[in-house]
Amino acid sequence: MATPQAGIDYDALVKEDRVHGSVYAEPRIFAEEMERIFHRGWVYVGHAGEIPEPGDFRLKKIGQQSVIMVRGEDGQVRLLMNRCRHRANTVCQVERGNAKTFRCAYHGWTYRNNGDLSAVTYQDGYDASFHKEDYGLSPVPRMDMYRGFIFGSLSPAGITLDEHLGQPAKEQLDLFVDLSPAGELDVTAGVHKYGYRGNWKFQLENGMDGYHPNFVHQTFFTAVQKRTGLKLDLFTSHSTGLTRDLGNGHVMLDSREYNKTNSHLLRAALPTMPGGDDYKEAMVQRYGHERAEEILTAGGTHMLVFPNLILIGVQIRVVQPISESETQVFLYPTLLKGVAPAMNIGRLRGHEAFFGPAGKGAVDDLEMFERNQAGLSARVDPWLLLSRGMQRERRDVDGTLIAQMTDEVTQRGIWRQWKKMMVQGGEGSVRRQLRASGRAAQTAH
Repeated sequence: MATPQAGIDYDALVKEDRVHGSVYAEPRIFAEEMERIFHRGWVYVGHAGEIPEPGDFRLKKIGQQSVIMVRGEDGQVRLLMNRCRHRANTVCQVERGNAKTFRCAYHGWTYRNNGDLSAVTYQDGYDASFHKEDYGLSPVPRMDMYRGFIFGSLSPAGITLDEHLGQPAKEQLDLFVDLSPAGELDVTAGVHKYGYRGNWKFQLENGMDGYHPNFVHQTFFTAVQKRTGLKLDLFTSHSTGLTRDLGNGHVMLDSREYNKTNSHLLRAALPTMPGGDDYKEAMVQRYGHERAEEILTAGGTHMLVFPNLILIGVQIRVVQPISESETQVFLYPTLLKGVAPAMNIGRLRGHEAFFGPAGKGAVDDLEMFERNQAGLSARVDPWLLLSRGMQRERRDVDGTLIAQMTDEVTQRGIWRQWKKMMVQGGEGSVRRQLRASGRAAQTAH
């Protein structure tokens, strides 16, 4: 009989100020991440604005599992497992569309877009014990939504979405959505996609890293300075910008204080911040002067909702792990409802200037991720240092942890949550969830 493998000691691999290189490169760790983080916790799936009309659907993933995000004929949004209840064939093969039904090509079973099984081919082959209503597409065990952001959990038990997000992250989601004077986003502009040969956590760390831009994106900032005569100093050691740990692995780069006196610099570098007297007046009418000023000063947000949702400028960015050394990323530029078309066009052009396929910034990051992964092959000293700014981090008045813009508060916040979920996701957690699932089943019957 084979000897069972010893469990992985995550306390030994993740310290407060450093992490071991194996957390990015070990296949066993990746498999446990998928199980303990993506298949048990709350994961961002998509936005309701992607499926505005009845029958609209998008093919998504929760970790490694295929999911259909669909708005039924009744207008209700659902998350359905993309798996026929007969022999497990996928019933949806295309990324997006509008459909009243999903049909399994293997044996012809057909499902309505609310998940109900509507037709079984040659049904006379089944006896009276077979009931179609028992074999609809399986819903994702838990689904919840906040401000149009749809989250799913493959675990029937666990903390609520409200507990997972926490108040600080919800406040940032509000700032992102409330740039619309109608309080709603349009997420139908399309999607940019890219992949890289590196670990998924490099994208999380980098997206919330205020230390790298002046080096990795130096060409871009130099070009902006030559074109405008303005020097963007948000990502310097004397910046008034902050790194902020919101709790539960949610972190952000906070430029609100910087924006109060330097918003013209950001607008010159990334012209995505809304403006115009009519727009500002509409914002004041909707939110009141004080709240409108707060929203406009923030200009959106720059936040990670752990483990896979990043909001930067105008975009919703979704991180999709493929393997320990391969990642896909989807960027959805958002439009604001209730504004002039020219403003939304400006948002799109600003997004494309830095993040588009011909943009001047995103490709720099991808090169860094692949160099990171290649560097992990050198294991003489396998530790990665994350101690920058530890001596000056402090609690803000709202209880969140902050430090200077170039400090690694955000990376440490990500890794604290990662380790918590990996440690708590062991056998005891599995048994608790199975017991909870069993109790739920008994109650249902």
